[in-house]
This record gives sequence, structure tokens and C-alpha cells, in this order.
Amino acid sequence: MMQIVSIRTDHYRIPLPTVLSDSTHGNISHFALVTARVCTDDGLEGLGYTYTVGNIGGAAVHAVMERDLAPVLQGADPRRIEQLWEQMWWHVHFVGRGGLTAFAMAALDIALWDLKGKREGEPLWRLLGGHDPRVNVYAGGIDLQFTLDELMQQTEGFLQQGFHAIKMKAGRDRLSEDVERVAVMRDKLGPDFPLMVDANMRWSVAEAIRAAQALQPYGLYWLEEPIIPDDIDGHARIAREGSIPLATGENLHSVYEFQQMITRGHIAFPEPDVATVGGITPWLKIAHLAEMHNLPVTTHGVHDLQVHLLAAIPNASYLEVHGFGLDRFIVEPLKLVDGYALAPERPGHGVEMNWEALEGYRDV
Repeated sequence: MMQIVSIRTDHYRIPLPTVLSDSTHGNISHFALVTARVCTDDGLEGLGYTYTVGNIGGAAVHAVMERDLAPVLQGADPRRIEQLWEQMWWHVHFVGRGGLTAFAMAALDIALWDLKGKREGEPLWRLLGGHDPRVNVYAGGIDLQFTLDELMQQTEGFLQQGFHAIKMKAGRDRLSEDVERVAVMRDKLGPDFPLMVDANMRWSVAEAIRAAQALQPYGLYWLEEPIIPDDIDGHARIAREGSIPLATGENLHSVYEFQQMITRGHIAFPEPDVATVGGITPWLKIAHLAEMHNLPVTTHGVHDLQVHLLAAIPNASYLEVHGFGLDRFIVEPLKLVDGYALAPERPGHGVEMNWEALEGYRDV
């Protein structure tokens, strides 16, 4: 039997190139990167990683991985990914059922899938389904407190990079300010350019309905996270009365939460994040559930990993490309060509970290 012989976990506190802002986290200057390297007795190493915004909870995620989950995998057959995922789930079930335990499980599950791809000599996108390696992308602006001039400068930079879709933040103190900013963006981009707006759960249901109705004339591709993720019926009300397609999911951390939101919430774009929902194993189940309901899937964050997942499935929507600056630590970052991302052909997910460059940011 093939065996896992060692698991190394690490935690880094990464400064952002530019201080970013949204309505939930305020100003964001750092993020946590928590990595897992799983080695087997045949000499292969699989890499997985997750993250937290502002480095909040990063040490806790690392501790769960190192103290509670790595021992579950030690000595196990790495090919039995479904079994190992279930064992991890039940091992931390009492304190988890999602939350930060899902973040910790994600890094280890991703590492197991990376091992599988390397062992079989296949890139993940082909191993997982192989639908189309070319994936639509959008630029995910985290720009709530940018001035209008800064917002326009960022937008011009996105256009020069070749993006054919852009997301901006909403949720300022006055709805009129959000409307003004969206109007300026629509005027800049033209009537048919896909423009998404993300409120980061800022509003109540009534406020979200008013906001959606006020923003309706600007032809938004979707309105993301208008309210807290727990209010499923509230999402349904906003979808009915606001007349804008809704996206949500980055704050959902289990297949079961997505099941409820998809079947009852009237959302148009489920948005699972592989690094926060427990890894590739549950991500695929969410994507297939969405397909059963004729819904396209979008993503949140870690675009170097999630390009493979969208490339694997037939119901892919847009891949979010974030400005967190992780590219400077990746040997071969994601390639963008004419508004698309190209899933790499390297075995596994193909992400190789520059560990020497990361060492200076270790959080101990």
C-alpha cells in the first residue's frame, strides 16, 4: 500500500502590495497563507494551501491542520481521497462542520489531489473532467474606499491587462455614493461590458432590495453577497424584488450550506471557494449540484488553483482574479490571454512556491 510518510504545514503573514478595502473587513493590509506539503513513500510531494483575510485566524487554521488533521492522514493511502476527506470531516465535526476547520481541510485535500495529478502525469483540469482549459476571468477589485480617481486608475490598469470583465465593491455609508460609483464605472466601460458589484454582506434585506432597485438601470452582471449568507429566504426576496442576478458562496463552508442556498435562495451564480469550502472534493460536488439546477459556477480567490476546477466542468462562469499579490511567490503564475485564463498543462495543479522568498514572512 502506498503511504503518506510526512506532512509539513507552514503559516505566513503576507503584506499586500496595496492596502485594499471592503465593507466587512475595512482596510486590508495583510493576508495569511497556510500551506501543506504531503509526501509519500514513492517520493512525490503534493502542495495545498488556504488563506485568511487580514491574517485573522491564520494561526488557528494552521494549528488545526498540524495538531488535529495531519495525524489523521499520517500513514494513510493518499489515493483514497474521498475516504480521507470523510475521516477528516468527522474527526473535527464537533468543533467544525465548516468554519475554520474547512479552511484547514482544504489545504490537505488540495495536496492530495495535487499528488494524484502528479502520480498520473495529468493536470488537474483534465483529471477532474477536462472540459475546456480556457476560462473566462474577471478582475476582482477590492476598492470600496478608493476615490473615484483611484477607482478609474485601477480600472484602466485592468483594461490594459486585458480583462474583459470587472468587479467593484459597494456598501458605502450612503447608497447614493454606491450608485454614483457604479454609474461612473458603467460610463467608463460601456453598456455591454460585464460589470459585477460586491457588497460583502453590508446590507439588511430591505436595504439590499433598495440598493438592487437603484442599481438595476446599470445592467450589472451580478450583485454579490448583498446580505449575510445565513439568510437564505432573504436572498430569495432580494432576487425577486431587486431584479438583479445574485452571486454568493465565499462565506459558505460546506456542501450542505450550498444545497440550501441553491435550492431555496434563488441565486444565479454559486460561488464556492476551494480554499474555504474544504477543498477540491466538496467543490466538485457543489459544481455538480449547481449543474443539476442549471446554474453556472463562479469562484472566489486562489485563482491559480481554481482555474483547474472551472476548466474541468461544463457549467463554468467567471474565474475571479484577485489582487492579493501571491503571484510574487509562485514560480509560474497564472497566464491571461485575451481575457481568458489558461489552465496549465503541468501535472497536478502546477503551482510551485518560492519557499525561499516566503521564508521572510513566516508567522511563528
